[in-house]
Amino acid sequence: MFLKLLGESIRFAWQVLSTNLLRTMLSLLGVTIGIMLIIAVFTVVDSLEKNIKDSFSFLGSNVVSVDKMSFVQRDPNVPFYVFFRRPSNTYDEFQYLKSNLKNATHVTFYGTRNSTMKYKSSSINNIGIYGISNEYKDVYEVDILNGRYFTAQEIEGGRNVAIIGDEVAKTLFPFESPIGKSITTRGQKLVVIGILAKEGKSLLGTPSSDERIYIPYKMFTKMFYVGRFGVSPAIAAKGYVEDIGLVELQNEMEGMLRKVRGLKPKEESNFALNRPEAVADAIGQVFDIVGYAGWIIGGFSILVGGFGIMNIMFVSVQERTKIIGIQKSLGAKNYFILFQFLFEAIFLCLIGGVAGVLIVYFLTFIPVGDLEITLSLKNILLGVVVSSVIGVVSGIVPSAKAARLDPVEAMRAG
Repeated sequence: MFLKLLGESIRFAWQVLSTNLLRTMLSLLGVTIGIMLIIAVFTVVDSLEKNIKDSFSFLGSNVVSVDKMSFVQRDPNVPFYVFFRRPSNTYDEFQYLKSNLKNATHVTFYGTRNSTMKYKSSSINNIGIYGISNEYKDVYEVDILNGRYFTAQEIEGGRNVAIIGDEVAKTLFPFESPIGKSITTRGQKLVVIGILAKEGKSLLGTPSSDERIYIPYKMFTKMFYVGRFGVSPAIAAKGYVEDIGLVELQNEMEGMLRKVRGLKPKEESNFALNRPEAVADAIGQVFDIVGYAGWIIGGFSILVGGFGIMNIMFVSVQERTKIIGIQKSLGAKNYFILFQFLFEAIFLCLIGGVAGVLIVYFLTFIPVGDLEITLSLKNILLGVVVSSVIGVVSGIVPSAKAARLDPVEAMRAG
């Protein structure tokens, strides 16, 4: 029965389309534009959100870091210098957390400062030099394309070895392999033992591993002053995937740091515990607002399109009144007539919805700077579902009217 109704509805819908093509296309235009606007907004929002969150990938995932101030929350009544006066993380605190944390899989310690790198007559400026502990690769992603990671002996001994980013390698070594070569910065020679895989530029211009160099932390301390008025190192702990585990890790870290820093119960913490999820949530709230705006803008077009579809269905009922009377006289039930016209309305709206989705799909091929726009399956399904709902809403009244027709009166009217 369902397949029979669907087949007849498609046939009748096609007749409506072909009988008065211009009228039908103008009526479907509202649905097409509405679906196109909604799906376009959600596609751009999803793409922007993904690209921006990828820009913050250097913060890691399932990571809790110890910093002087929060990433997203700060009391506006507290001046900035209060946060800068907070004590810097120490290597002893890192060792204490590493030895005692039960809810962390790995703990790392690192400092960073920009500098100029040189090789022979070539140089590259403003390169991020990261002095790291051995566990850094277990907390953050370190994708090595060529060469290798540091050994434990190189880290503990503060050896003059380095892993360089793709941009650094291409700039300093355009015609030769960097592995085994010595680069210079701040009077120190560093032997290249690895090259990072290319990451590419981020949408927000946030730091990329392409312009970064990793060296052992103890080597880093020979090059830069660490502590107050100098480099403020960071401690980062990687927790389990479960959110509850991260909350437990955060609470455990707070208790241990307060203890090791000798803070009294009523004293305010002189550190901040940050999670990358906080940045992602803040970004998500902004894009939620943009998404609501897309619904409002597209909703007006859909409303116009819905009235257009309803008008087509009323005309269709009027033109097929005699057919309805004949069907009822032959024993057709009211629900058969109802579903026949309802499916026809849904089919017409799906045509407009699919057209809107296809327009968005072809628009995604237009390059927009560094932004990669992708039409997701979720948004395609959203367009289909919204189109179907419009079909039900705009077709229910004409369908009900057709179902309630008296067979004798219908044949006389026809």
